[in-house]
Amino acid sequence: MPNVISTDICIVGAGPVGLFAVFEAGLLKLRCHVVDALPQPGGQLSEIYPKKPIYDIPGFPEILAGDLVTNLIKQIEPFHPTFTLGERVERFAKLDDGSFQLYTTDGTEIQCKAVAIAGGLGSFEPRKPAVENLEQFEGGKGVHYMVRDPEHFRDQKIVIAGGGDSALDWTNFLANVAADVTLVHRGTTFRGAADSAEKVKTLAEAGKIKLVLSSNVTHLHGNGKLAQVTITGNDGTAETVPLDHFIPLFGLTPKLGPIGEWGLELTDDAIVVDTLDYSTSLPGVFAIGDINTYPGKLKLILCGFHEAALMCQGAFKYIYPDKKYTLKYTTVNGVPTL
Repeated sequence: MPNVISTDICIVGAGPVGLFAVFEAGLLKLRCHVVDALPQPGGQLSEIYPKKPIYDIPGFPEILAGDLVTNLIKQIEPFHPTFTLGERVERFAKLDDGSFQLYTTDGTEIQCKAVAIAGGLGSFEPRKPAVENLEQFEGGKGVHYMVRDPEHFRDQKIVIAGGGDSALDWTNFLANVAADVTLVHRGTTFRGAADSAEKVKTLAEAGKIKLVLSSNVTHLHGNGKLAQVTITGNDGTAETVPLDHFIPLFGLTPKLGPIGEWGLELTDDAIVVDTLDYSTSLPGVFAIGDINTYPGKLKLILCGFHEAALMCQGAFKYIYPDKKYTLKYTTVNGVPTL
């Protein structure tokens, strides 16, 4: 049976602005469900630069991106938000009573009273390596562009390709899960964190993984399911390696995706909003963070936090047009729970 979720606000995007919107909505006693195509909350802060320091978050002279996400998740715990991660919102419908139905790529249905798009620069999609027949083995046939559940690879033979943080971190982690791990990198030095690269080299020297440098995966083989890959060195030498899964991790690129087909007013792939409450051209749908545009727009996390606060006020008025809300300070009333 399809998974059906009912909530007040569906927040599309689990980046820092989407997470903080859960807090602001919680102060108004609005329940939130958060959807993100990435397998964990935090958006690009978690996926691309978790160890990068940020210096313009009020109250934090310096904070690592990953730590900011951790703090935001802790901050919204009293409101018990629910999440659908690793799935992208694919379809969208507004019903006659003003509520909404959203459907994800995996068939999850979300019924909500308002929608807040906090998709950052859009949904992140994987950068794919230039392997001719890669698409033949997508969709559960052996090629994976992200690791959603490490247990899926337990006791399996895997080949990881890439030289950034994701490739290094997953190589280190899956070395203790998979039966056989090979990391293929086109260069001789890594772009990822030095300590992660050092761990990979230590594992290779101990014989726990195979490290293949100055090489690329150039061809995939299998009859309906991936069975082998060809690894070709920069010197032209090639070898065929048996495997169960190929995991190319070459980073992510943002794309507006299906949101661009929702009928919202757009300018240069950004959603036009009214800065009164960050409502879009479609009543009941709001957009906050880097995905929106308006005169004077600054793509800063702190600006997204401000937008989230005003957006929730607008969503409250949309959901309860006959109710009057009186602003209550957390210094006086504390943080309620849902």
